[in-house]
Amino acid sequence: MEEKKFVNFKKEELGVKEYIKNELGKGRISAVIIEYTPVGERIVVSTSRPGLVIGRRGEKIEELTTVLKKRFKLDNPHIEIKEITEPLLDAQLVADEIAILLERKGSLKFKVIAYKMLQQIIKAGALGSEIVLSGKLPSERARRWRFAQGYLKKTGDPAKVVDVAQSQATTIAGVVGVQVKILPPGAVIHDQIIVNAEMRNKIKMTCQEIGEKPQKQVEAKKAKSGGE
Repeated sequence: MEEKKFVNFKKEELGVKEYIKNELGKGRISAVIIEYTPVGERIVVSTSRPGLVIGRRGEKIEELTTVLKKRFKLDNPHIEIKEITEPLLDAQLVADEIAILLERKGSLKFKVIAYKMLQQIIKAGALGSEIVLSGKLPSERARRWRFAQGYLKKTGDPAKVVDVAQSQATTIAGVVGVQVKILPPGAVIHDQIIVNAEMRNKIKMTCQEIGEKPQKQVEAKKAKSGGE
């Protein structure tokens, strides 16, 4: 019974998140986090367009609060807006933007859209990025296209710092799946090797020592043979 209640609770929570995302518009919302406090529910909405989400004098926030109370039976929902200053470094916003562009411009221009978005992500300061499109692109058979640039970890603990998101585009040919991975600037990667001036000096000194060893051995042999 407890497991059933937990599953139903998570379903209702997912329903709240999906409703907020759909109501505020695709491509505007990155994430919706719900925190439960003694005085009510604290709902944090991450967006790159806080003005459009809030509306004039907070009209949209008031509408959402009313619907969450009546439809989803929340006691005292309090919606907070968290602004995303760099949308090109947010994987969910980028994935939604690619999906919107595919729906507007058509699936035939998927390569132009993917490469252009990839360049913008790297230009924004990302260490690496990967865009994967899956669907009928451009033929009638479903295919998987991968576009990548920069440094990106796939496995292990360093892969946890990679921002991953998914979205869908409904085109004339069918549904296209969009997956975006972004390694943000300043991410700590333990196995990354940084070649700086100090490392170059160490390499030069090591090479010099390696080159001097054979010469010293030859001189030692000559000295030994002369002494005999």
